[in-house]
Amino acid sequence: MTIYDFKVKNSANEEISLTTYKNKVVLIVNTASKCGLTPQFDALQKLYEELGNDKFEILGFPCNQFANQEPGRNDEIVNFCSLNYGISFPIMDKIKVNGENTHPLYKYLKDESKGFVNKSIKWNFTKFLIDSNGKVFKRYSPTTIPNNIKSDIVNLIDKI
Repeated sequence: MTIYDFKVKNSANEEISLTTYKNKVVLIVNTASKCGLTPQFDALQKLYEELGNDKFEILGFPCNQFANQEPGRNDEIVNFCSLNYGISFPIMDKIKVNGENTHPLYKYLKDESKGFVNKSIKWNFTKFLIDSNGKVFKRYSPTTIPNNIKSDIVNLIDKI
């Protein structure tokens, strides 16, 4: 199983297959607009500007499960990200990353790379780095600064 076995919805509520990202290194992040870690959007965008091309993609998945820090609608979230951080990578449909209604993609990600204590997502901005074959390479904590993932991304891109 890989991420290519899943479909997700983009912020316009259109279903897309993750095969769209086949042969790319992908960073998947659960995001929130009203979180103390929200400034990571700036670092993610810089990483995307530097490395994003035909070999690297970032997918942001808004989530409102942590202290109600992403209460907005998809269009509001996209506008916030664009206006405040110049985000040009895809912001997807708001999802659940824990609990009974966890999105199937996140069930897979958590099964493939458990966190510090268990599989649950602890907070906004947990990051999963996916290799070009669609497999989870590594999970990073919410406080991991995006630039600290850069060398892992570059190493995976160099293997393509």
